[in-house]
Amino acid sequence: MLEEGSLLGVFDGATSLDKRRFQNGLTGGLLAAKTAAQSFVNNCGSLDQLAKEANRTIHKVQIRENICMDERHKLWSTSLAVVHVDGNQLEYCQTGDALILFIFQDGGYKVITPDIDIDRDTLQLWKEMQLAPDALIHEVLAEQIRKIRLEMNISYGVLNGEPEALNFLRHGYEDLTDVSDILLFTDGLHLPRENPKEEHDWQTFVELYRLGGLQAVRDHVRHLQQQDPACRKYPRFKLHDDIAAVAISR
Repeated sequence: MLEEGSLLGVFDGATSLDKRRFQNGLTGGLLAAKTAAQSFVNNCGSLDQLAKEANRTIHKVQIRENICMDERHKLWSTSLAVVHVDGNQLEYCQTGDALILFIFQDGGYKVITPDIDIDRDTLQLWKEMQLAPDALIHEVLAEQIRKIRLEMNISYGVLNGEPEALNFLRHGYEDLTDVSDILLFTDGLHLPRENPKEEHDWQTFVELYRLGGLQAVRDHVRHLQQQDPACRKYPRFKLHDDIAAVAISR
């Protein structure tokens, strides 16, 4: 997470499929997320310019760690959602499946960034397969997971040091006059779904937030996941994902 005055953001790293560890045992995904967040702190400019600088820095760090940029499944990557609040105006920048959601004073809501569902096809396959209870998705669907990973910056965007990442940046400005809350969050906070083909249930998400803030959403997500340790009722890659989330109440 990033909190630097009125600059706030969440970053969600994805570790390369070769599972190597780097500086002090850190994964490539964590290093990508940390590198991107630090780029927003260390530099000046619009948020899209800072994202471009973050992407360049991720490239440099990977080269320093002897990552071959042509072996794309080995690249580090990160999603991000960053905002800068200035009075009634919000500047935002986003890529990947980290999202920004507005809640309005009249009770309505709006996801202002594209609701990217990177893993829908993979999780649907997992849901449909008849497997032993101890089967692991990363073993059973290794080739499918690799296929989707290689779609980064082709069908969906992430910052991974590739120039093509910039084609997927979403950057813009929004008026906050009627906005009561701004939520930034990584996909670990998405409500578990029994059917991966269904759209995300943002209405329930917002109702939970209104009842008890981000903690209420987190507690609901964790409760459902704990009831499904095999990751089959609610298809997913592991018992629970990391969560980074920020709420800005006005």
